[in-house]
Amino acid sequence: MAETDFLSGGLADPVMAGQSAFRAIMQAMAEPGTVHAVSDCPTPPGGLSRTMAAVATTLCDADTPIWLDPSLAGNSQVVKWLAFHTGAPVTAESGDAMFGFVSDTASMPTLDRFAQGTDAYPDRSTTLVLAVDGFDAGQLLSLAGPGIESTRRFAFAPMPETFIDQWSGNRARFPRGVDLILAGPAAVACLPRSTRITSGED
Repeated sequence: MAETDFLSGGLADPVMAGQSAFRAIMQAMAEPGTVHAVSDCPTPPGGLSRTMAAVATTLCDADTPIWLDPSLAGNSQVVKWLAFHTGAPVTAESGDAMFGFVSDTASMPTLDRFAQGTDAYPDRSTTLVLAVDGFDAGQLLSLAGPGIESTRRFAFAPMPETFIDQWSGNRARFPRGVDLILAGPAAVACLPRSTRITSGED
């Protein structure tokens, strides 16, 4: 890849595309476990999915430190692309990040390693953006809580190891805790910290 390729791959109309992606993310966060299409995604360097790139360019800026998993952090073109298109500083400390980007769930730190916020300032926590293969495979989950009338069945893959146990601890820290944005090939789904997750096969 050419050294200047990180300058390309942006959006022809970043304002309109950003508004569209923002609406999809907000709808997904308001209705946990629902899938919302994201169109007009950027074209980032290989390693960073187009949907993850759309989330980054929509939500991240110079005031939002980001953490990258080892695969992304080790890709200089991805790091340069994010810096150029978002202005967000990269931190090596997961606990200092406002957003964390995970391309490989198998190597993701546990949820409690990220910023949890405080009771007074719960918004000072990390929002994790996980690349997933899709929402039609994987362990079936049962969701309940705000934005869900009764319960909702949901699945995504790949799922981090011990995810349900980790999430139980995350929810127990409410109003502290992390939120998740799951970035599929062309859509997002969200799991806010207020959502209760149990095995849908119980």
